[in-house]
Amino acid sequence: MQKMECTICGHVYNPDQGDEGVKAGTSFEECPGTWRCPICGAEKIKFRPC
Repeated sequence: MQKMECTICGHVYNPDQGDEGVKAGTSFEECPGTWRCPICGAEKIKFRPC
């Protein structure tokens, strides 16, 4: 599973660790469509592979 970086603030979503409201082991693609960057609130489409 690939890490994804927010192009707005630089926050990195690490699927091995999960994130706010997303359990560890969840790929970025599997994050709910309502999930937002926990730092700046950017939508998923603002993330890129890193």
